[in-house]
Amino acid sequence: MSITRYFNPRKNQVDRTGLSVAFTVGLYGAAFGAAGVTAGFSVLQTCLLSLLLFSGASQFAVVGIMGAGGAAISAIATATLLGFRNALYGLQMAPILKVSGIKRVLSAQITIDESTAVATLQDNDADCKRGFYVTGIGVYVFWNIFTFLGALGASAIGNPSVWGLDAAVPAAFCGLVWPRLKNKKQFVVSAVAILWALTLTPLTPAGVPIITTVLLAVIFGWKK
Repeated sequence: MSITRYFNPRKNQVDRTGLSVAFTVGLYGAAFGAAGVTAGFSVLQTCLLSLLLFSGASQFAVVGIMGAGGAAISAIATATLLGFRNALYGLQMAPILKVSGIKRVLSAQITIDESTAVATLQDNDADCKRGFYVTGIGVYVFWNIFTFLGALGASAIGNPSVWGLDAAVPAAFCGLVWPRLKNKKQFVVSAVAILWALTLTPLTPAGVPIITTVLLAVIFGWKK
């Protein structure tokens, strides 16, 4: 009897990759938990954002905008724009996953940057599916655990801004954007967007500076 029936090096490698990514990203949920409480959300509200929205950049946008006094519509609009990329991931993964009904809904919930990235690194559809689910489910579990711990910890220390946790949101955005800058053009677009947002911040309601940076993406994308 072949030993590969019990031990498959390829599957183990996919699992190791997926779980290592899941745990590393999940740890970052603690920063969101702290940011949510800092912005005035309760521990329960912060945890529900992770459970239901489950899109890091979009979640930080919601707590950042509403925490700064912005309108709910601005927070929703920004979160939607930031989460639009997940719909594109779904189009890419749908022919591979081939799921329908409730399985399609559950798969959509874990269609994020990390699950798609690990999946697309694999050589065949079977490993692609395995990488997608191991990573996606892993991130979901760890992200929500550490969101709770971060929110609980921030709530326990009193005023989080005294500890500098009010800087968690801008630091989080920088952390999300920086690894995705691969060439000179992307750095230039990011720099212009930062300057534009900083210029508008004292002049417009919270959330508007972030939303208007989408115009820059459209302009630069049109010229491509």
